[in-house]
Amino acid sequence: MKLTVTADVFKLAQMFTISRGSRTEAKVLTVVIEQDGAKGWGECVPYARYGETLESVAAQIEGLSLPLTRKGLLNALPAGAARNAVDCALWDLEAKQAGKPVWELAGLSAPGPEITAYTLSLDTPEKMQAQATEHAFRPLLKTKLGGGETDIARIEAVRKGAPNARIIVDANEGWTPELYESLAPVLVRLGVEMVEQPLPAGQDDALLTLDRVLPVCADESCHDQGSLSALKGKYDMVNIKLDKTGGLTEALALRETAQAMGFQVMVGCMVGSSLAMAPATLVAQGVAVTDLDGPLLLAQDRETPLKFDAAGVYPPVAALWG
Repeated sequence: MKLTVTADVFKLAQMFTISRGSRTEAKVLTVVIEQDGAKGWGECVPYARYGETLESVAAQIEGLSLPLTRKGLLNALPAGAARNAVDCALWDLEAKQAGKPVWELAGLSAPGPEITAYTLSLDTPEKMQAQATEHAFRPLLKTKLGGGETDIARIEAVRKGAPNARIIVDANEGWTPELYESLAPVLVRLGVEMVEQPLPAGQDDALLTLDRVLPVCADESCHDQGSLSALKGKYDMVNIKLDKTGGLTEALALRETAQAMGFQVMVGCMVGSSLAMAPATLVAQGVAVTDLDGPLLLAQDRETPLKFDAAGVYPPVAALWG
């Protein structure tokens, strides 16, 4: 068994802004695992919010002892970007060696397309209305918000630009309990269905007593199954991202456990290529919200990209992954 990790950069179609900053490119790590003539591929997006860099994550991956198994990997690395790329590469390798798709190896039903959210970058209300108008044909829009009363103007503008689209919003830990109480009823009247992570992770106990008129989804507060017990009573939904769970293996287990505990499930992504989204399409089957629009935000993608059309994002073909 041979493992290689390389850094790749994908330019974005336009600057992408959230409450924590802006970017013009997606920087990812690509992992290839070779064994007996077969190659398995995986991708991760190291995320500074979780103390990750391209260098630190690459070092984690390069420090692994070979040969590897998916079960052994769960003990070798913690949940996070490094484990994600390796776990997904191992699934892809196993599928190619067995001549069967990953969904079959995992005991899942045959996957189909899922409607995905399209994310509008944080900007002035006027510019966000222009974004919404451009993407008004999409059935589900996710609007990045930044905190403060300006967020109401942003949603009003997005609603004007896309009067028929479903809308969810992402505060990226930028609100306070008082801001939730003032914004939530207004957003509900504007047709907003859910807010992701309004309060900072670790400072979200106020959600236990707030009247959650606008359903709340845990993003930064939810990583793996071990996160769930602390979320009960605070959140209505959890956002599963493979770069947080540490791969497809834990993501599938997290989905099952979360649903059994009564949480609705969202499957999201960092800004990466189709290779990063491909395993997540299997987790997204039948969930409440799918947000796998990473490739739609890129100016360039993998040689064999995922297919997107009016039916949503499709599972990958074998030439890409799985």
